Amino acid sequence: MAHLLVVEDDPHLRGALVRALRDRGHAVATAPSGMAGLDAAVTSRPDLVVLDLGLPDVDGAQVLRMLRAVSDVPVIVATARDDEPEMVAVLEDGADDYIVKPFGAAQLDARVKAVLRRLGATGTEEPLRVGALTVDTASREVTLDGAAVDLTPREFDLLAHLARRPGQVVSRRELLAEVWQQPLGGADKTVDVHLSWLRRKLGETAQRPRYLHTVRTVGVKLTAPDDATAPHRPAPDTTAPHRPAPDTTAPHRPAPDTTAADVPAPDVSPPEHG
Repeated sequence: MAHLLVVEDDPHLRGALVRALRDRGHAVATAPSGMAGLDAAVTSRPDLVVLDLGLPDVDGAQVLRMLRAVSDVPVIVATARDDEPEMVAVLEDGADDYIVKPFGAAQLDARVKAVLRRLGATGTEEPLRVGALTVDTASREVTLDGAAVDLTPREFDLLAHLARRPGQVVSRRELLAEVWQQPLGGADKTVDVHLSWLRRKLGETAQRPRYLHTVRTVGVKLTAPDDATAPHRPAPDTTAPHRPAPDTTAPHRPAPDTTAADVPAPDVSPPEHG
């Protein structure tokens, strides 16, 4: 049984959600406003929050940002806003899933169970290692070159799914079905946005990938770069060591004195006759 918090201002919808979720075995608490929901999420520590965006006091997106500053509780945004920029914004702010009103109780229940299953699965799986990247599914921790990488729950699920298939191309359709629990398809943009965030946190870009490689029109694969397990060393200096140029000039010697030695000149005057 999961303990859920429903933050919804419409009393009729709130009551219907409570009845439907309780009928499916969940314990449900409610809050009619954003600040009341934030307080309840922090104090009662539910397993999951179902959050409306159109709240009377504070917009639900702002509530989500405040909640993410103090808690990692899973959040499913349930709202009538169905435009893609809104969806991308709340996912970027830390929502784990997004469901558009009107929706059936069975669909919400399935999404609740899917999120809790992903975040609660521990098992005995050994840490996944791809090059210098380690994904520990038991502790839900990621390290790269020994340094911790801070990921959102959805980013972790995406990376773990790829790490279980190193070197294999995984389609966006499979990622939507397995990570987002949308077997009937969804927005590829959702996958691309999360891959972009993941690349940034792994210190790479789509133009200069190291671990995450996009295969055009097919999907994405996680592979270890050639230098992933080797310690970083500066590139060798292939230039020849500097040596002074040899002095090819002859050593300086004084020029020889070619003048005759200083000897008195012979007297060639004629002899005197007395």
